Amino acid sequence: MERLPHAWFDRPAPEIARALIGAQLLVRGVGGRITETEAYAPDDPASHSFRGPTPRNRAMFGPPGLAYVYRSYGIHLCLNVTCQPGSAVLIRALEPLSGMEAMTARRGTQDPRRLCAGPGCIGQALALRIEDDGTDILTILPGPEVRIVTGPRIGISRAVDLPWRFGMAGSRFLSRPFRNLGRI
Repeated sequence: MERLPHAWFDRPAPEIARALIGAQLLVRGVGGRITETEAYAPDDPASHSFRGPTPRNRAMFGPPGLAYVYRSYGIHLCLNVTCQPGSAVLIRALEPLSGMEAMTARRGTQDPRRLCAGPGCIGQALALRIEDDGTDILTILPGPEVRIVTGPRIGISRAVDLPWRFGMAGSRFLSRPFRNLGRI
């Protein structure tokens, strides 16, 4: 199976966030099925790109299909996929499939549901580095069509009403359950 080409990501972030559910994501051969995402766009007050380009968010204004990696709360590295300029999709959860031994050692847990259940967990499980920001480290393979649930994004204080969090319906591999489910 061929990886999704960079041009595939040159679309609005909500469209990509929805389309990535069920796809397989690998970083240096380690990863799994994408089960949860969030979309961020340049006109979105919750987005890092809302006030324009900065050294921290420069990858969001670069080519589509690359990694946007940033440090959250000074601790965790979070993984996004760049889309149209100023847009990115945060990878919130994975169902681990490849490199289980490496992820288990990095995360210090045997529970597969906890390995990649949240952006910080993904960063640790995939051994992300801040130097990965803006690079072509992602291998994303198309997945089967799956049922999707939607809801508000998590951990933001602006644009909280946008239903730009997407998840795989019925998955046990989410960062948090969805409330007030919208279905697609």
